[in-house]
Amino acid sequence: MMRITLALTGASGMAYGLRLLECLLRAGCQVDLLVSSAARIVAKQELDVQLPAGNAELAIFFDARFAGHAGHLTVYGKEEWFAPAASGSNPAAAMVICPCTMGSLAAIAQGLADNLIERAADVMLKEKRPLILVPRETPFSLIHLRNMTTLAEAGATLLPANPGFYHRPENVGQVVDFIVARVLDHLGIAHALLRPWGAHD
Repeated sequence: MMRITLALTGASGMAYGLRLLECLLRAGCQVDLLVSSAARIVAKQELDVQLPAGNAELAIFFDARFAGHAGHLTVYGKEEWFAPAASGSNPAAAMVICPCTMGSLAAIAQGLADNLIERAADVMLKEKRPLILVPRETPFSLIHLRNMTTLAEAGATLLPANPGFYHRPENVGQVVDFIVARVLDHLGIAHALLRPWGAHD
């Protein structure tokens, strides 16, 4: 199993993160899931999804929501410093923060590592493993841009939630899948969410 660390933070766009989680599990990945307190609030506000407070309960919740998946899900709290993601001796194959707040992005850019999400991202950078950040903010301030430049220079991939429309989406789900497909492409995980550009029947 490819092990992926997936973090959900409190930016708007929780549909991206939950759809990505579903796709990773259905692709047979081992997912180490990190969920911020603000992400729980956004999930309720945007999707009317009440995420359980306990880690074990949250894993059960998603296993039931995405029933029949071939992956394995483990949920870790923000201060579980013995989680695999906290150490460079046991890094995941890649990490995705989706959606990613500007606050989390700034903290990672400055190397703060005050919680498990920030520390896991710091591990990815220092171990030179793929780190994909999906910010959902507009417009970007100069501070945002400078933080993103710092992270890009450190090796992270900045993949803003800016969907294209050349595939003529007919519903919100197809708009969400455009971004999730791009994340999966960067992880090297096969999918059928979006036809590749130039592909023919």
